[in-house]
Amino acid sequence: MRTVINALAGLIFGLGLLISGMANPAKVQNFLDLAGTFDPSLIFVMIGAIAVTFLGYRFAFQRPRPILAERFSLPTAKDIDARVILGAGLFGIGWGLSGFCPGPAVTSLPLLAKGTLVFVPAMLIGIGLVRFLVQGRPSGKALSAGTRNA
Repeated sequence: MRTVINALAGLIFGLGLLISGMANPAKVQNFLDLAGTFDPSLIFVMIGAIAVTFLGYRFAFQRPRPILAERFSLPTAKDIDARVILGAGLFGIGWGLSGFCPGPAVTSLPLLAKGTLVFVPAMLIGIGLVRFLVQGRPSGKALSAGTRNA
């Protein structure tokens, strides 16, 4: 049941990315180009995402536990350190240069667009490299120092 619900959620998310234009790198780059061909339409996508997230959290936390898990797993880390700043900076630079972030890139992968065929393997190599450098091994648990079970 969990797999079916996760697949359905992923399908809805991917369709939302395609319909909103987030999977189109040119649209994203135009949104980020404040001094040139600025396209403000993605602001509505962000407002919609914030509203859905806000309502979703309100609904979820009214329950004693998640539907498909024993307990909630919530982040506890609140420090803004060099890793957070470096990670956010690299993410922003990559998003601005390529027009892709991970969700839209994976959603666009079946379209075999040139950008995704370069971006997705580079992203996976980057993820593996960070895990290796931070954890000292190529596989294992993801960075989880900042989570707790509620």
